[in-house]
Amino acid sequence: MANTLATSIGSLNNTSQTPLGLGVDYDTKYATYLKLFSGELFKAYESSTIAKGTVQSRQLKNGKSLQFIFTGRMQAAYHTPGEPILGSGDPPVAEKTIVCDDLLISSAFVYDLDETLAHYSLRSEISKKIGYALAEAYDKKVFRIIASAARQAHPITAAPGPEPGGSIIKIGANNEYDAQRLVDAFFEAASILDEKNLPKSGRTAVLSPRQYYALVSQVDSNILNRDYGNSQGNLNSGEGLVSIAGIDIKRSNNLPFKAGTVNEQAGENTTKGTGQTIATDFSQHAGLIYYKDAAACVEAIGPQVQTSGHDVKTMYQGDLIVGRLAMGCGTLNPAAAIEIQTA
Repeated sequence: MANTLATSIGSLNNTSQTPLGLGVDYDTKYATYLKLFSGELFKAYESSTIAKGTVQSRQLKNGKSLQFIFTGRMQAAYHTPGEPILGSGDPPVAEKTIVCDDLLISSAFVYDLDETLAHYSLRSEISKKIGYALAEAYDKKVFRIIASAARQAHPITAAPGPEPGGSIIKIGANNEYDAQRLVDAFFEAASILDEKNLPKSGRTAVLSPRQYYALVSQVDSNILNRDYGNSQGNLNSGEGLVSIAGIDIKRSNNLPFKAGTVNEQAGENTTKGTGQTIATDFSQHAGLIYYKDAAACVEAIGPQVQTSGHDVKTMYQGDLIVGRLAMGCGTLNPAAAIEIQTA
């Protein structure tokens, strides 16, 4: 009776008869299930998220918040012979505390019969969609935080400051898809970041897909040739715009692009548990350009997959799949954030 499980009313066959678990016990089968779910979710999450890796990020352990430190400028002065050097030119320091939000989840229930009758891998499809959902929530949070940073003053005001705050570049009403205006905005943003003494590497721009393809397709303005050369822009694939003015370009549907006033009840502009104010009026929003110090993220759980055990399986004849993510995000250095607006 090696493959039976004792119960109060007899014994229950404990050997899976599905192709995935043929000849293995229940616990082994579901350990394999969890690995498959996790691998597919992680792959979908990593391939879908745009913001991850473009801002500061740290792992959160044994606490609900994490402190980030950044400093202002220092001055140089001539030394007077005989006077001691006491280190009086300590840079002004600001501290930013990023608080972890509530647990973010995406879940689905897979009914055994549906999976049996389906002509495709239901498990694979659901795990990918959960990964996409978590990535979408992550990107929406980060992009709204960066847009908010672009509208803020710098927290360091001590001498030799104040340090510069965020910046807004206006490209004019109804010009959000004008390729030449967008290219001009990139060079203006590069100039602004240079003037703020921010590093040239680690600069990112995020545009809507339609804006991105406008840059590729509007060749009459000579964008591809002027910035990349004939070999860099591929009109057949719609790819090829790697960077403009040294700023890497990404495209995403998760920007608050021309979104008007975002509904707080939808959770798109709120940061639960932190109490910080996030910009809500995105009626003129037309893209972001930023250095990685513009925002910071902390991750306590990120991301993980959980599946129900055999007790739930027996009761409901299916599996509950839960993808979860615990993260927080906040503005860090407003000088590193630039928002493109139409007016």
